[in-house]
Amino acid sequence: MIDLIWRRLTAKGIGKMKTYSIGLYEKAMPETLSWEEKMICARECGFDYIEISIDETDARLGRLDWTPEEREKLLHLMYQTKLPIRSMCLSGHRRFPLGAKDASVRMKSLEIMEKAIGLAADLGLRTIQLAGYDYYYSQDACGESRQYFLQNLKTAVDMAAAAGIVMGFETMEVPFMNTVWKSMFYINAIQSAWLGVYPDTGNMTNAALGGDNPPVWDLAAGAGHLFAMHLKAAKPGVFRNMLLDAPDSCVDFKALIGQAWELGVRRYVTEMWYLNTPGWKTNICRANEEMRAILDGCEVSH
Repeated sequence: MIDLIWRRLTAKGIGKMKTYSIGLYEKAMPETLSWEEKMICARECGFDYIEISIDETDARLGRLDWTPEEREKLLHLMYQTKLPIRSMCLSGHRRFPLGAKDASVRMKSLEIMEKAIGLAADLGLRTIQLAGYDYYYSQDACGESRQYFLQNLKTAVDMAAAAGIVMGFETMEVPFMNTVWKSMFYINAIQSAWLGVYPDTGNMTNAALGGDNPPVWDLAAGAGHLFAMHLKAAKPGVFRNMLLDAPDSCVDFKALIGQAWELGVRRYVTEMWYLNTPGWKTNICRANEEMRAILDGCEVSH
């Protein structure tokens, strides 16, 4: 009976929409582009949404203080271009970590968190990718950093839960949280539906090269807690500024996407960078085609 009902629904076009979404990391495009130009570029290259970057630079942290009018204008552009911003890569905590020894820095980290959640709510973003740093720069290191990190993480999760925004840990390039398995320690400690994992294929792969579990096995450690996945190339010791199809990349996208799909992940973002080359838009379109080919294969086989 269920099969009969489903056949009737699909015959009417119900249930035929894509069962996954693929987004474009903002930094894949030149900074000189306006938001309207970025949205049009992402749409023309076949993406479903953009992931906005709030990194540690003053310029991008300044976005957290956009006025209501600026936010409204951005929302209007999303509707006008038919290409939304739907997730945020929040890496500003590299400069202002949740586990810093300086109390004023920790307060700044929570201020950034509160403003980021507010911006996400105003713009209709679904997910914030949270940087898994207890500290980053050496001057922030202290023996109590993990305790501070956990304490402030609890506060951040309460903020996110109140706003209805989910946060997922990025698997980072530092040993503190470079695997899903390590992220799960804090997720199990917090025990909130609003905190999960948003793994990065490049960082996970490099962690495995350093002796940790193979990345496909590591993904399974987050079963039931994986919100999305960054599709990023990497090579030993190199974590950034690579194209997805870089010939020396050691990331097995087909295997990792296949495992993520089996675990229920349906949101993916191609994380690549604008490298000041003439063919940058061609690179973006090619990345979409290559990753969609893998995702379409997963969709068809299920």
